Amino acid sequence: MKKMITMSLIAAATTVAFASTSSDIADLQAQIDKLKTKQGKINAQSANDNIKWGVDFRTAYDNINYDMANGSSQKNDALLSMRLWLNMAYAADEHNIFKGQLSMNKAMGADFYSSRTFSMAGQFDWVGNEALTDNNLKVRQAFWLYLGDSAFGADIPWTFSIGRRPSTNGFLSSLSQDDAAQSPLGHLINVEFDGLSSKLDLSNVTGVPGMSFKVCMGLGSTNAVPMFQQANQPYTKSEDDLNDIPLAGFIFEPYNDGQYIVKTTYYKAWNLPDIAMDRMTGQQAGFEQVGDMEGAGISVLVDGLTDDGYAADVKLFGSFAWTKSSPDTNLDTFGQPTSMLGSTESETGTSYWFGAYLPVTDGENDFGTVGLEYNHGSQYWRPFTYAEDTMIGSKIAARGDAWEANYTYQINDALSAQLRYVNIDYDYTGSQGFFGGSSGAANSIDDIKEGAAAWSSLGGTEDPASGMTVVGNLMQSGMTQDQAIAAATQMGMAAAYAPYIVESAQDFRFYLRYRF
Repeated sequence: MKKMITMSLIAAATTVAFASTSSDIADLQAQIDKLKTKQGKINAQSANDNIKWGVDFRTAYDNINYDMANGSSQKNDALLSMRLWLNMAYAADEHNIFKGQLSMNKAMGADFYSSRTFSMAGQFDWVGNEALTDNNLKVRQAFWLYLGDSAFGADIPWTFSIGRRPSTNGFLSSLSQDDAAQSPLGHLINVEFDGLSSKLDLSNVTGVPGMSFKVCMGLGSTNAVPMFQQANQPYTKSEDDLNDIPLAGFIFEPYNDGQYIVKTTYYKAWNLPDIAMDRMTGQQAGFEQVGDMEGAGISVLVDGLTDDGYAADVKLFGSFAWTKSSPDTNLDTFGQPTSMLGSTESETGTSYWFGAYLPVTDGENDFGTVGLEYNHGSQYWRPFTYAEDTMIGSKIAARGDAWEANYTYQINDALSAQLRYVNIDYDYTGSQGFFGGSSGAANSIDDIKEGAAAWSSLGGTEDPASGMTVVGNLMQSGMTQDQAIAAATQMGMAAAYAPYIVESAQDFRFYLRYRF
């Protein structure tokens, strides 16, 4: 169309050159003006009525290692992967904005699609774009955002948003990813989520810089029968599936002037799942729901210690978070009291997290940024951080100690590189599990190692029949038969589980990243 209009303008100008009367010239000038107006409208339409796209493409090398509780190791010296984000945005007007993100995340030369669908039983998609899967594009984000000027008739700017929200890579966790912080506090929430949020900017009416209050809620799973299942009508609730998993909470920022940033949060989630195990066969038997969970936290970031000089670009942060479990009062699938995190009682967990990001410079030239982080979690600590970006699981979820060192360098406007090392030392099991006693039980790893060692020293082997030898040796030490059987059972379970329990894990990563 643009080419045709340009040719029309040339033709009109050529005609002018051969015109002989003032009326002809005036008529042709009117035609030229009309064509120019039409071209301007087309240009405006092409600029404003299309989605704006951005590309974020990362290729990475990871060297990962797991040290197991029985002394063995599992590793991959060269895991190569690629991640593509296609970012999109469209503003219909100054109040209505659409944002979305399409994602591909895969190991080079591999297709892990079946493992992705199995890992969540096809019922909840918390890490559908964070786990390595296949080369299909999936929706990672898609939401509509409304920007309001005055809530309740007061000078309170406000927002409302609904859809597949930006609920990963949140405040503080975004630093190691070299990204802008998204909606949640990364100490407690880092998982893909569908829901809504609404925020009130209270700074104008309170006079406190950056004060705001945001409400968030949504569903982590929906109980509905898929189409074409003969036993039930489409999209009705099913007694055989997990119940809805609702989550609701708020984020309150008491102060944010851009340099000193304080954020607090509280949430509650209901009907949380765990892997159901068949106690006769020891095999996975789907998922079961075990209870509710609460969480709260406060995070502080100092973005610049001074107004100028080297310290102006230094970032320091600290964060403290708390979680509390509430097991269901009913019996589980096998007629036993329901447990959460391996306990039938309500348990609380805590975590603290510190970090520093330091510029590397000679005073004139920028040579990147060095980041250092450390976090510690207690026995019953349980955040929603399944989508945290490491190949060894969430370091923030660690019931134990984790530390990280990273170096990021911006090569040019579009290309950056990063070296990152993460080490996790676990004190308790279940850090990377769900919420019940099967995958999330918080048992002492030292106790398991001691039990496995005692089993072996008393003559126990992989053959279950060797348990009689262990019982006999325990009875010779002075135990009654019942005491010996109970002790041998615990030792045997420890020996059986030790090869599958991660005591520590390490991930070294190098990536090249194109963003524009």
